[in-house]
Amino acid sequence: MKMLYVTILITTMGWVQTAGSEPLVAPAGNVQLAKNHAEAKDILMRMAEFLANTPQFSFSLKSSYEVFQESGQMIEFSESRKVIVSRPNGLRVEVAHSDGEQHLVLYDGKEITAFSPSKNVYAQTAKPGGIDEAVMYFLRDLGMRLPLAMFLTSRFPTEIDRRTQALDYVEHTEIDGTPAHHLAGRTETVDYQVWIPEGPKPLPRRIVLTYKNAEGQPAYRAEFSDWNLKPEIKDSLFAFSPPKGVQRISFAAELPKIAAERLTTQEKTGEQK
Repeated sequence: MKMLYVTILITTMGWVQTAGSEPLVAPAGNVQLAKNHAEAKDILMRMAEFLANTPQFSFSLKSSYEVFQESGQMIEFSESRKVIVSRPNGLRVEVAHSDGEQHLVLYDGKEITAFSPSKNVYAQTAKPGGIDEAVMYFLRDLGMRLPLAMFLTSRFPTEIDRRTQALDYVEHTEIDGTPAHHLAGRTETVDYQVWIPEGPKPLPRRIVLTYKNAEGQPAYRAEFSDWNLKPEIKDSLFAFSPPKGVQRISFAAELPKIAAERLTTQEKTGEQK
């Protein structure tokens, strides 16, 4: 299966004026558009800052994603997640796929662990520095998948303010009886929609990502639930004790480095290749 991950990002838009032209008075419709954009940005940034400044939280996520097949047909798969964040060093993500396969990702401030019970294997690598550093390393350097990972980091507001090229306020609506704001934004690679409830806790309720540059323009949809801003946290939630009989393997991205280190060791010791 092929699944893309992107971070959702946002920047302000400005008026464009042709060289040498006189300043123009924006039509009423454009004034309203600018007002809607400003309101949408304020709502989105409040959500991002609220998450980034919350020391601990947990939530559940039910999502579906489309995968473009060689036949040209788009097939939808689904998964559910349970996420626990305890800043600065605790992260736990439990994943259950629609085909029954399960995964567990842990971070305890020292090591990143990915465990696959169905395959009875786990991979582990050292990465001190905190959740932000661990998440970026997991995605960028290890090439692993963790949808909506930037929602879990303290750099979320900075990133969300950096890359979006357009943002609109779509409508005021309801999700499960809760009044919510429906926003739509565009980045260079992704069109996104997000639903954020009214009130002092702007925790996202729904998100849709459309990968417009990918073949078939596949979509990712997620529903958030069970938000808890004061979850019961124990250090054992983020530590990994390998079950009996489980095999330790390496992250695929680390294999070239491991092979090079072994070759160097062999050359230094004069061992046979």
